[in-house]
Amino acid sequence: MISTTASLLLALLPVVTALVPPPADGMNIIWSETFQGNAGSPPRRDTWDVALAIDTNNEVQTYTESSWNVQISGGETIQLIPRRSASGVWTSARIETKAAWTPQPGGRMRVQSMFRMGENANKQGMWPAFWMLGDAVRHGVQWPLCGELDIFEQINGQLSATGTVHCQQEVGGICNEPAGRGVATSLPDNGWHTWALEWDRTSNNWATETITWMRDGVVFNQLRGSDIGDEGIWATLAHMPYYVLMNVAVGGTLPGPPTDATQDGYGSMMEIGYLAIYQSP
Repeated sequence: MISTTASLLLALLPVVTALVPPPADGMNIIWSETFQGNAGSPPRRDTWDVALAIDTNNEVQTYTESSWNVQISGGETIQLIPRRSASGVWTSARIETKAAWTPQPGGRMRVQSMFRMGENANKQGMWPAFWMLGDAVRHGVQWPLCGELDIFEQINGQLSATGTVHCQQEVGGICNEPAGRGVATSLPDNGWHTWALEWDRTSNNWATETITWMRDGVVFNQLRGSDIGDEGIWATLAHMPYYVLMNVAVGGTLPGPPTDATQDGYGSMMEIGYLAIYQSP
């Protein structure tokens, strides 16, 4: 495993010109985060919740707010770092925006981030994700009726990622739970890439509205209201407020458990350069 100092230096080099969210045609940036601050400092507490008591999907990690697991790099990025103790206990990090955003009728809204994954050779059990939950879950609505939109999920360090929607009910239903409705895209590498999800409500007809997933500006998944086929369920996915989550889970139903050979540390981290919310005027 490379040293902490070396990994931080490597992290700074490729992103000097990539920290500011780029403009998007026909949309304005209404919110952004570029993770400025001193090396080792926590994310801004007025902007982010650092999740702690999470027990889902048979994951084995404990989420912490320690700089051992989540820290501003000092190079305008934030690092979510899975760690294994000498006794084999896994810890990691999950951050969630305090704010939530609602796609407006007749307009477009995009959630976009640039991040990279570490280069460890053995990442069995690693499960990094960039995703969104319907804000209703914070107010008592159960999953998946609240809606979930996974913009990026990667398992076991594979050079592929999936964009998925979850909705309606826990087993079966419109969204084929618990698997959800997802499409995978291949990755050229674990380096810096831009991932985005965009709602388009410009048609003013729920059946022809769309949710689109993109990597580096190229569409790899799209869902129309008519694909869901239920106006009420579509409304939970495209008309309600959503907040953003970014995390590195360890183990769980999707990747399977880590092994003794699974590598931790910076080489298995998720390093994020920015998060931005765009909206049409």
